[in-house]
Amino acid sequence: MSQKQMRIGMSLRGHGYHLAAWRHPDVPADASVRLDHYIHTAQTAERGKCDLIFFADGLGIRERDVPRGALARQGRDIVDLDPLTLLPALAMVTTHIGLVATASTTYYEPYQVARTFASLDLISQGRAGWNVVTSWSEAEARNFNRDSQLEYATRYARAREFVDVVQGLWDSWDPDAFLHDKTSGLFYDERKLHVLDHQGKYFAVRGPLNVAPAPQRHPVIVQAGASEDGRELAAATADVVYCLPDTLEAARAYYVDVKGRMAKYGRAPDEMKILPGLRPTLGRTATEARAKFHALQALLHPLVALSTLSSTFGDLSSYPLDGPVPLEQQGPQDLRSISERLRDRVRRDHPTIRQLSQQVAGMGSGYNVIGTAEEIATVMQTWFEQGACDGFNITPPYLPGGCDEFVDLVIPVLQERGLFRTDYEGATLREHLGLKPAVSRYARAAEQPTAE
Repeated sequence: MSQKQMRIGMSLRGHGYHLAAWRHPDVPADASVRLDHYIHTAQTAERGKCDLIFFADGLGIRERDVPRGALARQGRDIVDLDPLTLLPALAMVTTHIGLVATASTTYYEPYQVARTFASLDLISQGRAGWNVVTSWSEAEARNFNRDSQLEYATRYARAREFVDVVQGLWDSWDPDAFLHDKTSGLFYDERKLHVLDHQGKYFAVRGPLNVAPAPQRHPVIVQAGASEDGRELAAATADVVYCLPDTLEAARAYYVDVKGRMAKYGRAPDEMKILPGLRPTLGRTATEARAKFHALQALLHPLVALSTLSSTFGDLSSYPLDGPVPLEQQGPQDLRSISERLRDRVRRDHPTIRQLSQQVAGMGSGYNVIGTAEEIATVMQTWFEQGACDGFNITPPYLPGGCDEFVDLVIPVLQERGLFRTDYEGATLREHLGLKPAVSRYARAAEQPTAE
């Protein structure tokens, strides 16, 4: 039996992570905008004792209509509920599970983000998490008064300062600042209020935050650091990292690299939990699992499959589907790390355009497992025990069925093997994840020895 246990998040992205999920007979076509759909999946994930539910998000329709007509047939990421509006509703129908959503450091302001997540932490009694993203698409830029994205290095430099400002604002009030003393007339103790007065390269924010101290002091910081700049940002700031390695070897290399960067920021390796994306297609037999995957693949429209290559290779609709992938073709490279991996795959495996598009559309990014609960649990155990991760962020191929099946079939196997909890150990997301309590920068400064 393993002496430590893995952490598990459940990603609740609309219809699910397979591009044809919206066409699945058991998936409501309008699921991505239905509160009852999200309530069901959130409560199912909590029934399985998952650490958190995770909402990736973008500020616009980020996919391009390349080839023409693909976008109207895609379904995924076209319309969704704003997760920062949705999560407070889900906080009211859950009691333990962490609530993580995206907010962009490029298109939000630090005060706004600090206020929103501190409020969510209060509403949920300590279960909030902020997924820090810099945003990558031109569509988002055009929705926010810009013709193009900020330069890559600038986005990450801005993000580093952004997180620092947000954490400073979360430290505005000491935990016992509010006296609420009706007899004396003192609402708060002035000595326990801290004005940030930040003046930096990208932001000038005075503070203090007009929200009381969050139960976690700092809501959990989640980040998806794949590039060099992303890995540095993760090592400096993240409590949880969501990543997309597609092999055990790549996962182990990533784990060692990112955790190895933490010491220079004064952080211990266990202060961060690395959770690779895992997409399980489950069956009670291996044959049934493969049949489920092939049924989803059969629902893929050819244009949708081809569109998955456009960011890396541009429009390939004029090339023969059964011909080689033209490496000389260049798309906008929206997500650099994914594009590099895709080009490496073409050089290594020499697939046809049809083969690659079907594979990318069906399997997506990250690691995919098709099999029984025991087979999937064994893969998870291998990665966990061989130093490739601290757990997983599950990206079900379709919802709600993919979440239901994972909770009902895989989690009991993990529990039987001693790899996953049978009940929540604490009340806050930090406690679920085994993270140390966050300490205010002012408390840390007060603890520093003074020079004589």
